[in-house]
Amino acid sequence: MDDERAAGGATSTGDAAGASGAASMEVAAGARGAATAFSDELRAAAAEVWEAQHAHPFVRGIGDGSLSRERFQHFVRQDYVYLVDYGRLLALACARAPELATMRSFAELTQAILVTEMDLHRAFAADWGIVPAALEAEPATPTTRAYVDFLLRTAALGDFAELVAALLPCMWGYAEVGERLAAAQAGAVVSPGTAALPGAPASPVAVVSPGAPASPVAAASPGAAASPAASASPAGPANPYARWIATYADPEFQALATWCRELMDRLGATADAPTRARLHAAFTTCSRHELAFWDAAWRLEPAPA
Repeated sequence: MDDERAAGGATSTGDAAGASGAASMEVAAGARGAATAFSDELRAAAAEVWEAQHAHPFVRGIGDGSLSRERFQHFVRQDYVYLVDYGRLLALACARAPELATMRSFAELTQAILVTEMDLHRAFAADWGIVPAALEAEPATPTTRAYVDFLLRTAALGDFAELVAALLPCMWGYAEVGERLAAAQAGAVVSPGTAALPGAPASPVAVVSPGAPASPVAAASPGAAASPAASASPAGPANPYARWIATYADPEFQALATWCRELMDRLGATADAPTRARLHAAFTTCSRHELAFWDAAWRLEPAPA
């Protein structure tokens, strides 16, 4: 399936939000310094798509607790399918990283995804009535397949900077969604692109080190709520998605997103004009795929027979 066709259909959701999102990005970029960081430049160029994600009824339904159980179960099953290939993407990032420190960081992230997170994702899914066998047997929908195919094709045929630009919208996007939803419940205001927290570590090593949450799902420890509605969070115990919101708003996950952004900033700072254009294309395309992923769960998109 054509990547633009797969990801583009959902973008109309947030047409009205684009202008205000772009204006807010200018303020956020200015706060980070006189020179705009390359990740801020990417985020500003894709602001309409990102604001459409925040305005999407699936994301809003998580925030206010109104999302149907059936739609969230669909999302959890497809997210598991996605994570398998996201683990492959991180492994390719490890292999293609230009220096040892970045290789080590991506190796640790790959381990966290394929071992820790996959186990914890199965436990999280069980809270929603999805048994491990169902996760393993879940086929990819056309939207999921188009997204992971684009990621892996970019990793195989593009350079390392393109790979990072392609993986960034997932990591950064979930951090921003989690932070915004948590802030909305607390009555705070969060500007787009400001997911970084003071004192965030400069690398993801602290995120995946022993004794620290190795992944977004790892933030919900084995001793956490036995059911989705039982965990207290900024969204309150009445929201069945409180645990999900708290997971992605957690400082450990925010720090991981910050590390990915800073890596993209370093790569973009030394890139020539044609390379920067390719990075923009990869980032925007994957941002559209992220929006399409929310929309597919909202539509309960079926997998091919």
